[in-house]
Amino acid sequence: MLQISGEPSKEQEEKNDKWHRIERSSGKFLRRFMLPENAKTEQISASMENGVLTVTVPKEEVKKPDVKSIQISG
Repeated sequence: MLQISGEPSKEQEEKNDKWHRIERSSGKFLRRFMLPENAKTEQISASMENGVLTVTVPKEEVKKPDVKSIQISG
């Protein structure tokens, strides 16, 4: 299972000649994702760019079963 959590923070500032106001809002988030059985958990990587989180989960190749043709007589 992959768990991502964080606390976004936002600050808004307004001012003029008579007053100056700063508002801050924040909150927490938590998301959990089930990973496939063939996920390479030791090689998971993440990056953040322009407020976008990108998580890369490499996977092992799943070996496909051998397909055999069988003659049916009758």
